[in-house]
Amino acid sequence: MASLQEPEVLLAQRLASNEKAIRSKAIKKLRKYIVVRSQNASGGFKPDELLKLWKGLFYCLWMQDKLLLQEELSNQISTLIHHFHHTDQQLLYMESFLQTLKREWTGIDRLRMDKFYQVVRFMFRQSFEVLRRQSWESSVVARFLQLLTSHLLQADSGAPSGLQLHILNLYLSELAAVGAAELTADQNLMLIEPFCKTAAKTKNRMLLSAICSSIFSTIIDQAPFAVEDLMKEVNGSDSGQASEEEDGCEEDKTSSKAVCRRRSGRQIDGNKPNHDEEEEDDLSHLEDSDSESAHEDVGPVLQFDFAAVAQKLFELASRSNTPGHNRKKLYKIIKVLRDLSEGVFPQDEYPEEVSTDEDDDMFGSRKRMKRSAHRETEEEASVTKKRKEMEEFGKPNNADSVDEAVSNAKEKKQKKKKQKKKKKKA
Repeated sequence: MASLQEPEVLLAQRLASNEKAIRSKAIKKLRKYIVVRSQNASGGFKPDELLKLWKGLFYCLWMQDKLLLQEELSNQISTLIHHFHHTDQQLLYMESFLQTLKREWTGIDRLRMDKFYQVVRFMFRQSFEVLRRQSWESSVVARFLQLLTSHLLQADSGAPSGLQLHILNLYLSELAAVGAAELTADQNLMLIEPFCKTAAKTKNRMLLSAICSSIFSTIIDQAPFAVEDLMKEVNGSDSGQASEEEDGCEEDKTSSKAVCRRRSGRQIDGNKPNHDEEEEDDLSHLEDSDSESAHEDVGPVLQFDFAAVAQKLFELASRSNTPGHNRKKLYKIIKVLRDLSEGVFPQDEYPEEVSTDEDDDMFGSRKRMKRSAHRETEEEASVTKKRKEMEEFGKPNNADSVDEAVSNAKEKKQKKKKQKKKKKKA
């Protein structure tokens, strides 16, 4: 009876085996089977057949425990999408993946959740790679976005909240990792359009908040880095002139024994180095390295036309059927995006006691000094008030207690001054 079973069922059973050797062989056979089957003129895989294969792949990852092997297996599963010969089949593979995850998501325990988070990230990265190999053709991108909307963003999609939040969190970073160097601002706007539409019409406040924080806030936060990348591209045309200047500097070095520093724009005598200028160059190198390291932490950044994004959001938010809560939240984002389009970057609110001069020790403590002086005057005023009350009521016996209170207040004041002096010395 086993010979009568469908090949997809047999492969799924072997993929879900308890033995790793059987699972590894099943992955290799599945890769070959996909290549041969997708070349078939009859049309390749059907949706139910890919769902059967994905159930086997799901439990294949479920059975893998070691971290490095989990990463390797997630990479193997995600790269299977490139062995399909037609774009329709590749998108169907992605769709079957989302359907399988939606069905099985609530059954994943917390100990296994990380590896499924990982395979989701890998699958989206390879899906964006499929779009890149298709030269980001608008029709293919539109079909991918329709798939994403129907299975994740629509109210009736049935997608678990955890899956939605994870995909929103990784979407822009994985898209930038694949297409930051190629995508234009118009293409990037097209790729986030489903999130704009969902943010304008959804009644799920958690989903709205997640879209605003993971998509729009990320665009706003990365705006300075996007401008920096754009300036690098603009200045890239001057690289030829810079290389000629470097060649000229080398010739001058051999003839007159002078060192040409391109960053400072000065020539320094090789026999008598100027230490001040060397220190300036070292500082400039350190600043450049700091900016480069900070940029590496951010990673690739997508370019956006902030005015176009703001206009798209305004068109959607200003509709009569947009909920008031959504409109209010989107209008705040629109204002920030319009400011960015005019070159005004949002500034963080800094505390009042922050000093820009590290050598100014008094600046950071001015407010604290005023507060302490105010407290001391209040204490003295209260003591004198009590003393007057005692004198008015004719209670001389309590005068000693008032004097003690005054002396105690003075002792406290002296102790505070000593502590401040110790802190300054330390």
